[in-house]
Amino acid sequence: MADTVLDLLQGADQAPAIGAPDAAPLTHAGLRALARDTVAALNAIGVGRGDRVAIVLPNGPQMAAAFIAIAAGATTCPLNPAYRADEFEFYLNDLGARALVVMGDTPARAVAGKLGIPVLELVPGAVAGAFTLSGGVPGTATRPGLAQAEDVALVLHTSGTTSRPKIVPLSQANLCASARHIGRALALTPGDTCLNIMPLFHIHGLIAATLSSLAAGGQVVCAPGFNALKFFATLDAVKPSWYTAVPTMHQAILERAKRNADIIGRARLRLIRSSSASLPPQVMTELEAVFGCPVLESYGMTEATHQMTSNPLPPAPRKPGSVGIAAGPEVGIMDEEGSLLPQGALGEIVIRGPNVTHGYENNPDANLKGFAGGWFRTGDQGSLDEEGYLRITGRLKEIINRGGEKISPLEVDEVLMDHPSVQQVVTFAVPHAKLGEEVGCAVVLRENCACAEAELRDFARVKLADFKVPRHVVFLDEIPKGATGKLQRIGLAAKLGLGG
Repeated sequence: MADTVLDLLQGADQAPAIGAPDAAPLTHAGLRALARDTVAALNAIGVGRGDRVAIVLPNGPQMAAAFIAIAAGATTCPLNPAYRADEFEFYLNDLGARALVVMGDTPARAVAGKLGIPVLELVPGAVAGAFTLSGGVPGTATRPGLAQAEDVALVLHTSGTTSRPKIVPLSQANLCASARHIGRALALTPGDTCLNIMPLFHIHGLIAATLSSLAAGGQVVCAPGFNALKFFATLDAVKPSWYTAVPTMHQAILERAKRNADIIGRARLRLIRSSSASLPPQVMTELEAVFGCPVLESYGMTEATHQMTSNPLPPAPRKPGSVGIAAGPEVGIMDEEGSLLPQGALGEIVIRGPNVTHGYENNPDANLKGFAGGWFRTGDQGSLDEEGYLRITGRLKEIINRGGEKISPLEVDEVLMDHPSVQQVVTFAVPHAKLGEEVGCAVVLRENCACAEAELRDFARVKLADFKVPRHVVFLDEIPKGATGKLQRIGLAAKLGLGG
């Protein structure tokens, strides 16, 4: 069994591996050769196994290929190209980067110069994903050659909202296990093509879209990022068999579906995957109706090298509002004392398996809180039904505590999404002087629709207990999102000027 990224790449020599909407693809043989050449080039400037290479590249085939090729013999550290100089300085320092790979203009160059980190220029080749590296000075790598299973292949930071981001090291074996898990869940074959619209500095795009496709001998076609206005033209040009995205992207796609009916009619999508945030059941139903293929909601996080559970392909049932069954690691529900709870009980979701990190780096307190008896505590609350399907009620730190009454933001979201005028909603905690927290929600209305605050509250009151009905309703043209397109509940009240 393949336990390194390079071993995982067993696609047919001339089969396409990495593509772009407007370029000839890099073949699987070409990708394997690129990986070996890249490792040799890094070794020649003193960078080898375990050495950290920060990657600041725009979304596209070169970023996908660089991730694979560098991971073949060093540790990849992809960073968001939109960071400011002070953010680059924090992350490059925190990672202990030995080199920085860039293409084009970025403030990361000057920061690397200030920190004494060698800058390597990525020079694109003739086909999608092909490249060479220039720069650096000759040196001798302490640990040259191709990576081994236990070597760290990828380092990412958690998206710390209220504290310092934690460093998550993921081994070659972690990456291989997760890619295989996703491939099995989606029944990927060499005939599959994934259209990647996810950021490639994020675990979702790196593992779910890119590595799982390549591990199956298939192809990933990399768009330059997500642009709802260009999505359908790209879908028509690429003719992918699947794509994976976060719910806000799916919702943006649905908004433009009616005016692209001809393209949808020509599409050859076998499935659509959704992950990294909760998919409203209404959106899943609409996606399936519009595209005529199953929509599989899955559950992922960085510490699990992305995938933990997934709704299965037909003929097995897909349950709207559920993130499916265990699809890789074992999944359990645990109480605060560390005991596993029976089926149907509500508690913290825990996981263990070959795709799960062994622990955060240099953070004993976080490891003490995050790991219990061999299980990783996800920080999410949920329950397993009688068929093993997992339902998430929310992040434990996002559960609203209104004077001792606990409210799941996802439950409120789901009710409000049934209102015919509501396009998108996110429920969040608003500080309250006496109760501690109150329920607030931000709402985006459908085009040419109207809805008053009182009407929305009355609608919610039919299905929700009074204490769960939002006291604050804010109508927006667009809800603020994070860098990966996820809606962020924590801190939203302050951004919108609500509460104390």
